[in-house]
Amino acid sequence: MKRKSFVLAALAAATLSLFSVPVLAEPIVIKFSHVVAAETPKGKAAEFFKKRADELTKGKVKVEVYPNSQLYKDKEEMEALQLGAVQMLAPSLAKFGPLGVKEFELFDLPFIFDDSNDLHKVTQGTVGQSLLKKLEPKGITGLAFWDNGFKSFSANTPIKTPDDLKGKKMRIQSSKVLEEQMRSVGSIPQVMAFSEVYQALQTGVVDGTENPISNLYTQKMHEVQKHLSLTDHGYLGYAVIVNKKFWDGLPADVKGQLETAMKDATVFANKIAQEENNAALEGVKKSGKTTVYAPTKEERLAFKRAMVPVHQKMEGRIGKETIQQVYKETGFDPSKL
Repeated sequence: MKRKSFVLAALAAATLSLFSVPVLAEPIVIKFSHVVAAETPKGKAAEFFKKRADELTKGKVKVEVYPNSQLYKDKEEMEALQLGAVQMLAPSLAKFGPLGVKEFELFDLPFIFDDSNDLHKVTQGTVGQSLLKKLEPKGITGLAFWDNGFKSFSANTPIKTPDDLKGKKMRIQSSKVLEEQMRSVGSIPQVMAFSEVYQALQTGVVDGTENPISNLYTQKMHEVQKHLSLTDHGYLGYAVIVNKKFWDGLPADVKGQLETAMKDATVFANKIAQEENNAALEGVKKSGKTTVYAPTKEERLAFKRAMVPVHQKMEGRIGKETIQQVYKETGFDPSKL
């Protein structure tokens, strides 16, 4: 009898032990897709976010980063996000105009920001937050703005004045503002996916392009462009976005941890953007393949005077009020050029 009681007790303990073993939940997977190289500021910031998300959620969230258009190209990634095929993107700000949120095209306006201080007054202020909220009806939640840098022109001929761009076929992202920018200096705008630009430059399909130096260098475009002019005429940045349904469905504690991870990643992204562009510029110079030219103050002013009228032309598209809000934040007065 004692033996039977012992066996029953052992079986009960084993059964209790079996049901008390914790069931390990599968981690929440976030597929983070982007179109640039892993060693660019955006690529490094995505990896930083991945690491911080893992640390802060203690492994509850697994971020999978897919750089260099491994999953989707420029024109495909936004639809993939809306359909839930990926959860997170960091598209350039030019992508939101074609999506129907045309106010984002203010970031494409040439010479709208004189420097990063002016820029951050907008991206980190009320104007930036109001823009992100406009994405929600599209099934998208905006989390942050990440810097890449200010753009410069490249071509196979010197670029010292606006006239030097006349008749040139210049690659741009899909943006009505950028089309108008190129036309303002007599160029022929050519919309093309980022992943296709190197070959297009190499074969002469396009004559030149505009890029922050880190993009130009990491994509080896300097190898097929003889001249680079440091015009800093426009800004290229990103909005980190997530599928709204996915984001809203996250547990509150996990969402909070990811928001903290994103804040940390944004500080990191903006800090390294200029450092990476400076390093890339040195790389371009050392390659000996591209002649780098720094326009004088007067030469840059000539570009500015040629391009700033684009602001007024785009008021009907972007919204005069939105542009005026940016002027107010930055103190820019186009009438004083």
